[in-house]
Amino acid sequence: MAFLNTLRKIAFIAVVQFIVIAAAAQPGVPFTKWTNDGSAYYQVEKGEIVKISLPSQKKDTAITKKQLTTKDGKTIVPRSFQLSTDGSKALFYTNAKKVWRYPTRGDYWLLNISTGELKQMGKGRPEASLQFAKFSPDGKYIAYVSEHNIYTEELSTGKIKKITSDNNTKKLINGTFDWVYEEEFFCRDGFRWGPDSKSIAYWQIDANKIRDYYMLNTTDSVYSKVVPVEYPKVGEKPSPARIGVVNIITAQTKWMNVPGAPDEHYIMRMEWAGPGEIILQQLNRKQNESKVIMCNAANGSTKTVFSESDKAWVATLNEWRQDVKGWDWIASGKEFIWFSEKDGWRHLYRIGRDGKETKITNGDYDVIDMLNIDEKTGYVYFYASPVNATQQYLYKTKLDGSGGPVRVSPAAQEGSHNYEISPNGIFARHSFSNYYTSPKNEWVTLPDHKPFKAEDDISKKIKPEDKAKSLTSFFQVTTEEGVTMDGWITKPKNFDSTKKYPVVFYVYGEPASTTVNDGWGAGTNFLYNGDMTADGYIQVSLDNRGTPSPKGREWRKAIYQKIGQLNIRDQALGAKQVLKKWNFLDTTRVAVWGWSGGGSSTLNLMFQYPDEYQTGISIAPVTSSLYYDNIYTERYMGLPQENMEDYKKGAALTHAKNLKGDLLFIHGTGDDNVHYQNAEALINELVKNGKSFQMMSYPNRTHNISEGEGTFQHLGALYTKFLKEHCPPGGRTEEEVKAASGAKKGF
Repeated sequence: MAFLNTLRKIAFIAVVQFIVIAAAAQPGVPFTKWTNDGSAYYQVEKGEIVKISLPSQKKDTAITKKQLTTKDGKTIVPRSFQLSTDGSKALFYTNAKKVWRYPTRGDYWLLNISTGELKQMGKGRPEASLQFAKFSPDGKYIAYVSEHNIYTEELSTGKIKKITSDNNTKKLINGTFDWVYEEEFFCRDGFRWGPDSKSIAYWQIDANKIRDYYMLNTTDSVYSKVVPVEYPKVGEKPSPARIGVVNIITAQTKWMNVPGAPDEHYIMRMEWAGPGEIILQQLNRKQNESKVIMCNAANGSTKTVFSESDKAWVATLNEWRQDVKGWDWIASGKEFIWFSEKDGWRHLYRIGRDGKETKITNGDYDVIDMLNIDEKTGYVYFYASPVNATQQYLYKTKLDGSGGPVRVSPAAQEGSHNYEISPNGIFARHSFSNYYTSPKNEWVTLPDHKPFKAEDDISKKIKPEDKAKSLTSFFQVTTEEGVTMDGWITKPKNFDSTKKYPVVFYVYGEPASTTVNDGWGAGTNFLYNGDMTADGYIQVSLDNRGTPSPKGREWRKAIYQKIGQLNIRDQALGAKQVLKKWNFLDTTRVAVWGWSGGGSSTLNLMFQYPDEYQTGISIAPVTSSLYYDNIYTERYMGLPQENMEDYKKGAALTHAKNLKGDLLFIHGTGDDNVHYQNAEALINELVKNGKSFQMMSYPNRTHNISEGEGTFQHLGALYTKFLKEHCPPGGRTEEEVKAASGAKKGF
């Protein structure tokens, strides 16, 4: 359920975000690989590496296909690549395979650019088993993870050395992570080269302490196969984690003496803070206390330099930034940048090694993300949207905290902006869209935001007439309890305000994602086979309290311990106001649908407000938070040992007996994220209470139900057929509505 949010302001559906990013480069490897001085960048293009100089955008081939061809004629197709510090060698990642969500294991090839020698790394290791390979700072070694251990490979000799131990068990994980750390903290690459190239700092996760959840693969052979997943359910203790520093010559590890029981805490971030010094962030199990700890790499001693707490949960960098690897240092390494909600809004702070803090941003707005620190000019660039929480803009402010926020994104471009800024802060790749403007791209200079080329100027490509013609519009609605929510509505083609149309609510509603974002794609439905606007449906989406909108701490954390309650009430009362707001909505044809957390919300809306929603389609839902993992669930719900009553109140299973409408729920039996047991438990509850329903299980499909030929097409057809049958499309007159309603009741 911890869907990826890096594109949350562009795409409107978490599942689409997941599919898009999963197809991208290796996680943690940026799309744009800048030169050190920021004057150019490299990219993979048609199987070659090209270098593009800025601002001229002159393109030169840096590495040819011929250089990427092996002696036996095999051409290496790079998924991503990196250069050694001196630029003499290049490392290519290819043949990528998934580890749960992402293609983080594969093969690596090393090219000596001057000699032309191309050789595969990790010879003798299983095919496509290498992960996170990277050069040592001095360029003499490559280190990588293979089958839960870290290896080094000396480039001059080709000598491969295993430098960690798994104690002959594959469940002691070195240099990478178990399922739950990857899913909820976005931790994948679990080791860092030391500045001296003689040591490596790494995580070790003891998954032997975590119970397996057993999935069953019954489709790949005539005999079933058990698929174990180290999966700590809510209420179970965390995966014990510790940080070690291993000498690459002796293979001896020094463990850091991090305070607190490993099975009651998380170590979610770690990096070198300089020669001989490690910095890490530790969370307690409830995730309402955060500590920044400095460690002496030689003797393992530690010192807490900064801490904070929250009555709900401590907002972490990883919640909003899913490519986080280390710290953002300034002042020659004397200070680092930190995010905190301590004053009620998400702001930037400077934190010194002595714990002294200076607030950088101020005001009643949230910093969505930080993009670039330009110490030369004394500015920091960040995303924010102080006025409209559905949008995103680039801002800058002074690093010393003395100035207010200055908007850099053009005032005329209302919508969602994304940037990749060069290390020197001079150039940026800029992309923009809103609900009526398809994605546009340009290169600009900063801070003047001037396009390189006049013909690429996005401002000239935004057409006011497109806004007037758009079937989608944004609105706000205030419930009877005084909660104001953002929403969008999409009307049908050939709309007739004198008729009444069916309304389909798209929901998510949990802390992992938003649905009401002013970007291209808002107001569309990627599952529907056909054109919903042509068929005569009205679509609506609302963002309730608890969703990660930039509306301040109180908005986001109102949901604490109340998932399945507060969000459901907000959605239902919001829908009630929507149905009152426009008399062209047919209250006898109200449907709701969602995926994952949205599937959970769909069930709860159908069960807790059965008179408001007549049709529901729930995909891959959590039917009780007691079935989900500990990191996500305990962060937002607290420990079930202390808050069991709210767990029960928020569970769809608790309310299933109230079902009145037509329900279709869908699940993949190979879902390692939201386990199929959720569907089976719901089936049992509905059967026990004599409730009719429809369901579809997709054998051996995962949480995004995309594997297998024809799967997604089948899912779309199923969704569309059910919706049309139980919430028929098209406008109706008052008389037709009454007649249809009477016919349904048997009059």
